[in-house]
Amino acid sequence: MVGQMYTVLALLHPMATALGTTSGQATWTATAFGFAYAAGFLLAGPLSDRYGSRAVITAGLVAATAATPAVGAASDLTWAVALRIVQGLTAGTFAPSALSYVVHHLAPQRHGTALTCITSGMLAAAVIMQIGAQAVAAGLGRRAVFWLGAALMALSLIPVRRVLQPTLRHGSSGRLRQAFSAMPQLLGRPRLVALHLSTVALMSSFVAVYTAVAIAGPPGVAGNSSAIRALRAGALPALVAVPVLAPVLQRLAAPLRAVLAFTLAALAVAAGSFLGGRTVALAIALLLFVAAVAAAAPAVVETINAGAARARGAAVALYGCSMFIGASLGPQLTEFGGDPGDAVGAA
Repeated sequence: MVGQMYTVLALLHPMATALGTTSGQATWTATAFGFAYAAGFLLAGPLSDRYGSRAVITAGLVAATAATPAVGAASDLTWAVALRIVQGLTAGTFAPSALSYVVHHLAPQRHGTALTCITSGMLAAAVIMQIGAQAVAAGLGRRAVFWLGAALMALSLIPVRRVLQPTLRHGSSGRLRQAFSAMPQLLGRPRLVALHLSTVALMSSFVAVYTAVAIAGPPGVAGNSSAIRALRAGALPALVAVPVLAPVLQRLAAPLRAVLAFTLAALAVAAGSFLGGRTVALAIALLLFVAAVAAAAPAVVETINAGAARARGAAVALYGCSMFIGASLGPQLTEFGGDPGDAVGAA
């Protein structure tokens, strides 16, 4: 579900040709999805509080399964963007509901590991789904990417219905109004606002750093799509190692883990900026940076949950919205380093 945001980034050229537009204009299919996805987060969080995570995940999977192949069938850019908005809204129901499910159904001592696995999977989707989409498109065509994505989401309904536990419905429609009204109340807490802003900073940096490397990186990397994907894939071990090490990391309080992870991320980016054309050293710096991002994300979620009391679904929704606002803003940070269209495509 999360990876649907990134599939089109590997399909910009074939989509532009099929839709009769340019690659730069085709990037609107990514931007439109991103903001709709963030809006989907805002809807899904309160709905999870009211109807339960399993019900919202199921409804989102069904709707996204229908919307995804429709994107591949779009005949022009206007329809493609409109359908990507629908796809983004439906796909955006998954992550906040999954995060909320962890908090409500898993033992407290397992929260950290489970949240780390989910957030690491969200980050890994940026790499894995692009690589997979490119391979499928090369062999079966661009529309097959959307059909395969829809098929995988439909199959996901099986474990969702068989494994996830239902949540008891809470009260009446007044409960739903309370869930939505909790959002402005949460935004009135300076501590939570600071955590959401830190998430925007973290994710905008995550996307901006890789975009900058693609545009103005070492000669063997900048402008070379194969080298860029290899550099991204080189960071995947960090997204496996962090969940494996989660039991060790959980010995530290969530706020402390967040501070240490943000510090490591800043140091890794600073080191990478001085490495010049040393590609291997840059790859190591990026590996540490991605590890820091993967460790920071669940720590921030845990800290937000601890301060959100009974409005955890709404709080997690705001967190997810912050994540993807940051991810959408990231390419703009590198606008002066190259063509904006190339920046978004590289991200």
